[in-house]
Amino acid sequence: MDAGVVLLNFGEPAEPTREAVEPFLERIFLDNANLERFDSEAAARERASELANRRASGLIEEYETIGGSPLDEQAQAQKSAVEDELAARGFDPVVSLAMQYTDPLIDDVAAEMAAQDLDRVIVVPVYPLSGPSTNIAAVGDFESALAEHDADVEFRAVTGWHRHATYTRLRVENVQSFLQAQGVDLGTPGTELLFSAHGTPTSYLEAGSRYDQYVTEYADTMAALLGRESYTLGFQNHANRDIPWTEPDIEDALESIEADRVVVEPMSFLHEQSETLHELDVELREAAETQGLEFYRVPVPHDDPRLATVLGDLIEPFLADFDPAYHQLRQCQCRDEPGTYCLNAPVE
Repeated sequence: MDAGVVLLNFGEPAEPTREAVEPFLERIFLDNANLERFDSEAAARERASELANRRASGLIEEYETIGGSPLDEQAQAQKSAVEDELAARGFDPVVSLAMQYTDPLIDDVAAEMAAQDLDRVIVVPVYPLSGPSTNIAAVGDFESALAEHDADVEFRAVTGWHRHATYTRLRVENVQSFLQAQGVDLGTPGTELLFSAHGTPTSYLEAGSRYDQYVTEYADTMAALLGRESYTLGFQNHANRDIPWTEPDIEDALESIEADRVVVEPMSFLHEQSETLHELDVELREAAETQGLEFYRVPVPHDDPRLATVLGDLIEPFLADFDPAYHQLRQCQCRDEPGTYCLNAPVE
C-alpha cells in the first residue's frame, strides 16, 4: 500500500513583514467568517480584509519583538522526527507538512498528494486538544481539498489525542524538569499553577464542541500528576470580532491569583509561537510583575523525542491495517465522518 501521512498545523509567518502577515490574517478571518452574518461572499471577504488590515500592524510588532515566529522551523523538525519514527517501525510513507494559514497550504499539499497516486492518506493535526477551528476544520479542509483535486484515496484522520498516556507523561515531566531547573517547588506556599488554554468563541461550544471539557479534564489530570489539589485556568482569547469567547480570559484569571509566584503551563501549544513568546512571555509577564508576582512560564516541549512516538502510535494502525481500537482510537464524535478517529470517544 502506498500511503501518505500529513501533519496539520496552524502556521505563522516566519518574517515580520506586512506582505507575510496580512495574507495570513486575512485567511484566518475569512475561514472564520461564519462567526458573523454576511449577505454575500464578497462581503465576508471585505470584512476579512478589514480585520486583517486592522490587526496586521500590532502583530508585526509582536513578531519583531520575538524575532519572527519559530513555528515553521519547529514543525519541520517534528515532521522529520515522525519520518524517522515511522521508518524505525518499518514503514515508508510519504510524510508531508500542511499549514492552515501559511505555506505549505492545505490545498497545495492535497494537490501534491493527489498527483502521487497514493492508496491512502492519513492526516493528524498537531493540536492535542480537539477544537472546531483547529483539528476539526483542518481535517475537513484537507479531505475537501483531496476531493477537489480528484484524489482517489482512502482517507483516514485522527482528531483529538490529548489522552495519550505518553503525551500526558511528557508534559508532566516537562513541567517538573523546568521547575527543578528554576528552583521552584509547586508545593511551596504562595505558588500558583496557571494553565493557559487557547480560547475559542462560545458559539462553537453552544453548537456542541466539547473543547472546554477537554481543556478541563487535561488540566485536572495534569494537576493531579503534579501533586496539586487546585489550580487556575485561563483562556487566551482573540476578540477581534464583537462576540463572546471562553472565560475566564487569561488576564482575568491572573488577576484572581493571590500568591507570591505563578507557574504558567501553555497547555494548548506544541510549538513556540507568538501566543507563547509574546502573549505570555511579554504581555502576561508584565501583568504578573505589575501584580507583584514572580513569573515562570513553562516552555513548550516541541522537541521532546517522545512526541514522535505519540504521533507514530496514532498513525501506525492505518499503515499496518489493524483495528485502530487496539490503540484506543474510536470513531470521532466531534467530526462524525467515516474514517475519522480520536482518543476522546467513549467505549460503546
